[in-house]
Amino acid sequence: MIDLTHLALLGLAGYRGTQLAVHDTILDPARDRVIAWHERRLTSAVRSAVVTLISCVYCMGWWVSGALLATYLLVTGTFDQAPLLIHGVEWLAVAGAAVLLNRLDDALSQVHG
Repeated sequence: MIDLTHLALLGLAGYRGTQLAVHDTILDPARDRVIAWHERRLTSAVRSAVVTLISCVYCMGWWVSGALLATYLLVTGTFDQAPLLIHGVEWLAVAGAAVLLNRLDDALSQVHG
């Protein structure tokens, strides 16, 4: 199981990766293309799901956190040192830490305008 220091670092990385994917202007062109693709067929459930994924910090945060955790576990060679269920709990913890930071960011932006 990962220690608290690595959990905190992965949570911070998950927060930043989620912000990058959902909000940062560097990815505006890619998001705009996906939204335009969706607008060509608004009744498509798959297209709607993709737009929801790329615009929701909770949805995107879950997958970004999972990708970061999997990368960390594979690169450090620790993936096979714990049962898959433990890695699922770690995924929840990393995603939870990232979403707490997103919630804090949202709250602070409302306070400071």
